[in-house]
Amino acid sequence: MTKVWGACPLDCPDGCSWVVDVEDGAAVRMRGNPAHPVTRGALCVKVNRYLEQTRAADRILHPMRRVGRKGEGRFERISWDEALDEIASRLGEIRETYGGQAIWPFHGTGSLGYIQGLEGFAGRRFFNVLGASVHEPTICSIAGSTGLKYTLGTAGGMDPEDFARSKLILLWGTNPLTSGHHVWKFIQDARRDGAYVVAIDPVLTRSAAQADEHLAPLPGTDAALALGLMHVIVRLGAHDQDFIDRHTLGWEEFRARIEEFPPGRVAEITGLPEERIVALGERIARTRPTAIRATQGMQRHAGGGMALRTLACLPGVTGDWALPGGGLCYSTSGHFKLNLPKLVRIDLLPHPVRSLSMTRLGEGLLDVDDPPVKALFVIAANPVGSNPHQTKVRRGLAREDLFTVVLEHFPTDTTDYADLVLPATMQTEHLDVIAGYGHLYLVWNEPAVEPPGECLSTSETFRRLARRMGMTEPSLYDSDEELARQLLDSPHPSLAGITVETLRKEGFARLNVARPYLPFADGFPTTSGRLEFYSVRATRVGHDPLPGYTPPADPGDGLVLISAAQHNFLNTTFGNNPELRRRAGAPTVTVHPDDAAARGITDGAPIRVSNTRGAFEAVARVSDRVRPGVAATSKGHWAKFNGGATVNATVDERDSDMGGGAVFHDNRVEIEPR
Repeated sequence: MTKVWGACPLDCPDGCSWVVDVEDGAAVRMRGNPAHPVTRGALCVKVNRYLEQTRAADRILHPMRRVGRKGEGRFERISWDEALDEIASRLGEIRETYGGQAIWPFHGTGSLGYIQGLEGFAGRRFFNVLGASVHEPTICSIAGSTGLKYTLGTAGGMDPEDFARSKLILLWGTNPLTSGHHVWKFIQDARRDGAYVVAIDPVLTRSAAQADEHLAPLPGTDAALALGLMHVIVRLGAHDQDFIDRHTLGWEEFRARIEEFPPGRVAEITGLPEERIVALGERIARTRPTAIRATQGMQRHAGGGMALRTLACLPGVTGDWALPGGGLCYSTSGHFKLNLPKLVRIDLLPHPVRSLSMTRLGEGLLDVDDPPVKALFVIAANPVGSNPHQTKVRRGLAREDLFTVVLEHFPTDTTDYADLVLPATMQTEHLDVIAGYGHLYLVWNEPAVEPPGECLSTSETFRRLARRMGMTEPSLYDSDEELARQLLDSPHPSLAGITVETLRKEGFARLNVARPYLPFADGFPTTSGRLEFYSVRATRVGHDPLPGYTPPADPGDGLVLISAAQHNFLNTTFGNNPELRRRAGAPTVTVHPDDAAARGITDGAPIRVSNTRGAFEAVARVSDRVRPGVAATSKGHWAKFNGGATVNATVDERDSDMGGGAVFHDNRVEIEPR
């Protein structure tokens, strides 16, 4: 029996370290690495079935060419030579006729690996040599990250392990027991020491049900609530004037902004009782340290960037940024100072190229014409299942003049539209490096077994394609281990001593930062070196110089529909797993009893959810787990298993306020019995 270190590549903060037991060339067991301080030997309900998923009956094992109409999902098996010849020929013709920018490498979050996945834009060197358009991964966290940078200079915040030191924890728009459960262990450690936990979420989630207190604001009103809480703190004189004077910029202007949001006004905006706002503000005022856990869900609306920008000010007002166990954690990815330029090699582009937004795929395929997108490579993504405006995305993918290549594990809703499908390796079958965005560890992934069938890693696929196209740039042929060494070749002190050899030996390595970690002990990485309540940089791109509140913007009527993570899927990964599909059941939409009664909807009844963009079918759940005016469903279901449409049929292809982020939770719908 051989034990092999591995790392979960999926789109989750936890970036787990795992151990695979291999016997006679087969992976026979997978478990969380007990030595990893965050994984602590446990994986999630989804990844516990990962080995089963690698051996699934519907796994794609050979290259395939479409034989039916786009969308039908009918294919014939072909050889790798045939596939590579066809791709090389078509790309050559497209580049010659339209230029390289007519090619769009569409990367998804099916893998966050630096070698095989999104974090290193796997295959990017190949596309740079072609002069292809640059893919902007706007679907997940970009609005919040952009907003945080205006306040803090970085999206990186406190170390989640330091939640164990907190006395008050605000779970703000996050449900860690479903999405990234390992932080809950540190929250439990804090509770044993007397910490109080407040969940702020429009839905009574698994995590909210375990909290000491739950507040349910209207979706998209988080910034107003944060300003109202700061109003209470300042009115009590509980703000940390010493910290403000020494470490912040623009306090007097921001204090005036705070004065615009008294609890009464905030109650009207958020739909919360005024006394609950005041009580939480008073609790924050008297409790040090206070920590905030806010993840991607809360910034998927028109004011998402402003929401995180404003929320990051709260620990600046209270001085919690200076305290172990205080501050805010959104993503730790900003702390990983890896050598991405050396890995991605944008310098290989023959000339500047345009960027295309991930969340505007339908628009990019149907409306962009300078040049039009003529070739689409889909890598670790299922945009028919995951992107906004599902109907528009389908129309774009149905274009007969669009050459679409999909690298995949399974026949998804998106592969049905491919011209060619290429079989990709899964995590136990290739080398990779992972950095969780919910901790401070790099994790090594050693291939544990040989790939099945004719599956190739993403990196090897592009090495072979470069060779087939006669490309002479030497770096296109770097091995996976060479790529990993280049990634780790960074002068930043946090990476000193972390090498391929140390990672391969230990399985993981913590960044060389202090414990406890105060990320801004030496100042903030802003232009001023201070936390910026007032941001000149924001004004240069047309934003308010001060944090504030930007309301939701969906012009529709009806209920606000939230589509949060499904407990049994991870985005659309595992959406085909029979056991996890059984556990998940059919798509449901939870509505408040008052809203259900007004629409003639009963618990368990079939319903139709619709707006001007599209519709999907679901089963009603009538419950006060959602507040009036709000409906809640989950993402991750595959359209082909659920009547041909999912919740994303109703979501607009519209940008948030900052960074071009998605607006999945700024979505109004009508619901009716069917």
